[in-house]
Amino acid sequence: MAKTRWSELSDREKTVVLTVGSVQISLLLMALADIYRRPVEEIRGNKWAWTAISFVNFVGPISYFAFGRRR
Repeated sequence: MAKTRWSELSDREKTVVLTVGSVQISLLLMALADIYRRPVEEIRGNKWAWTAISFVNFVGPISYFAFGRRR
């Protein structure tokens, strides 16, 4: 499969890539900020583990928000 260059993408495809990338980075930053600010007692598991897991595309931050925080 040939690689597509950025200049070969349509405007719509570029918009989709930038939007998805922005959402992914926003989720990561929100998860990292929450991990940093939340006391250890309110997090299920190790803070370092959740920090590492948060870097796994969309799955990491969503998993942290769904399963990593105690309520």
